[in-house]
Amino acid sequence: MTTLLYTHPACLTHDPGSHHPESPARLRAVLAALDRLEFAALDRREAPQADIEDIARAHPKPFIEEVLAAVPSYGHAGIDADTVLSPGSGEAVLRAVGAVCAAVDAVMAGEGRNAFCAVRPPGHHAEPDRAMGFCLFNAAAIGAKRARQVHGLERVAIVDFDVHHGNGTQAVFEENPAFFYASTHQSPLYPGTGASSETGVGNILNVPLPPMSGSNAFRTAYSRVILPALEDFRPDFLVISAGFDAHRADPLAQLQLEEADYTWVTQELLKLAERVCQGRVVSTLEGGYDLQALGSSAAAHVRALMAA
Repeated sequence: MTTLLYTHPACLTHDPGSHHPESPARLRAVLAALDRLEFAALDRREAPQADIEDIARAHPKPFIEEVLAAVPSYGHAGIDADTVLSPGSGEAVLRAVGAVCAAVDAVMAGEGRNAFCAVRPPGHHAEPDRAMGFCLFNAAAIGAKRARQVHGLERVAIVDFDVHHGNGTQAVFEENPAFFYASTHQSPLYPGTGASSETGVGNILNVPLPPMSGSNAFRTAYSRVILPALEDFRPDFLVISAGFDAHRADPLAQLQLEEADYTWVTQELLKLAERVCQGRVVSTLEGGYDLQALGSSAAAHVRALMAA
């Protein structure tokens, strides 16, 4: 089986403004990197639109309606200083969520070994009733919920290696022991959450890393802390929040990772998934704001997915 790639042109129409770091150019950089010959074997699929019932697995319906109603017919509308909507934002976020839901279904059906969702806006900062941090709806959390509620799985894990803590994903799952959320992230840094003391009901594992930590600290966090805990949890499905803004070239953080670190962590997560959940993995794009580093890091991640 091959790796599935979900994306949609509508994800390019979410445009928070010319000076906003979460620009359409991010997705163009990822897609350009994945357009090379070595990625020709990807099974490329169009992301469908999620429906409200999908999104409501992680967000109350009044909040969903409020966000979609805030999408402007022209110009921009700000939810907060960081989170800005444009006329294309509504369809973009529905396609982003729809991609993860469709990927979960396809991997469960055996149509692909694993999947990568090249979509935007990102989602891991979106709390159940709050859009923030460039994020509107939490696609990773919604996909994890779908894996359990639609496909009857008992345990689902979400691993997040974005440089920012996924406060939204943690908020969705911190009281539900059927889900496990693990995150490495720079601290101190936005959004200010993700202390190691934040453990939910024993199902949240945060490993904050100081600025300039680099590869060794990152790999140690996984090999000694996150991977053993994930193995103990024994998920039936693994969702990855794949942010590439811990790269040394990224302008928004200083964790100093390299492309090789994304190859390594992806390979290690895939090895574990093979042991505990038949290799069932869906990954979705989160952050990454240096275009060259984002493209090369996403390519390293997908290359490892394809080699599984």
